[in-house]
Amino acid sequence: MALRATIYKVELQVNDLDRQVFESFSLAIACHPSETTERMMVRLLAFALHAGEGLTFGRGLSSEDEATLWQHDLSGALRLWIEVGLPDERLLRKASGRADSVYLYSYGGRSAGVWWQQNKTALERLKNLTVIDLSSDTTEAMAALVQRTMQVQVTVQDQEIWLSEGEKTVHIVPDKLLMCQ
Repeated sequence: MALRATIYKVELQVNDLDRQVFESFSLAIACHPSETTERMMVRLLAFALHAGEGLTFGRGLSSEDEATLWQHDLSGALRLWIEVGLPDERLLRKASGRADSVYLYSYGGRSAGVWWQQNKTALERLKNLTVIDLSSDTTEAMAALVQRTMQVQVTVQDQEIWLSEGEKTVHIVPDKLLMCQ
């Protein structure tokens, strides 16, 4: 019998002073059995940082033709493609050709650093790609907040992020490795 995804219920409050976005979302996030809670929380953070009309989660790890998160406009054009983790460079190249903007939220500490050094030259050629790295300490602290039902607040100001659940808060200073041109 195949293992089923674990569903997490999240009431998300986004207060993004940098983009002037102030919204609430009720989300049901499926965490595949092979996915860590760390990755799930990075997906949630990416959702909060790009919250806007039409932003949706892709089908997940098993679907190579879909983004982790993506946003289509009303005409169906793909405006935003978001990945998390350390994907194959070919996936990012394909996403870059399909979407107006592509974001990658990498994490994993030393392995993320090695991945970046191996892929940096190829990725720098993608003019619509932004790569943001999150430290291991940050993503581990985010994973420690996970509960089956969560009330998460994300506040963004001056490119710094505060992610809170209950009484616990994680301060996040993302490292921008590559900014789209």
